[in-house]
Amino acid sequence: MFRTPTASVVGHTVLYDDAALRKALGDANSYLPNGDAKGNLMIDIDDGIGSWRFFFATALSFRPPVAPGIGTASMRPMVVSEARRSFEDDMRARGFKDIDRGRSQRARTRGGKRMSLNKLTTRYPIEDGPIDALDIEGWLGVWSTGGSFRIAGGCYPTGGLETLLDAADGDRPEGDPGGYRDELLELIRSVQ
Repeated sequence: MFRTPTASVVGHTVLYDDAALRKALGDANSYLPNGDAKGNLMIDIDDGIGSWRFFFATALSFRPPVAPGIGTASMRPMVVSEARRSFEDDMRARGFKDIDRGRSQRARTRGGKRMSLNKLTTRYPIEDGPIDALDIEGWLGVWSTGGSFRIAGGCYPTGGLETLLDAADGDRPEGDPGGYRDELLELIRSVQ
């Protein structure tokens, strides 16, 4: 993932998205205008980019392990900074624009670990669609545990999703930003 002067930082990440939302967006796609004459879809759900509701968890470790007496506290600022940078880079790669770092706060995981919790807001532009952009909110948590770190976070739409889903037939997921936020924060807190 990155290096320090004395160690490599390696990570294992799992990524989840909202399959019901992905399906509903795919259903809505057939009713929404195509992005261009080549038939590019306005919402590309096949490459993972078109899913604006996702969650990830990463376990970081150091190779070689952090020396006794140094501890993870001295590494925390660097890990938090790198995690933020990496998360913002991932958001840009997904097509998010105008990423704004919101508030940072301290919180506790379900296991009682103290974590840095950071809020980000952004927009996902929609070309030739019923709206100009989706409003997106993201959260990122970083904490240490047993000589290593955990990083967890994700994003969800806060505005515009209902308009996109109006074109979908059949079952459509509930588009509740407050519920999305609560679920994401609970997932972040639950990572061990």
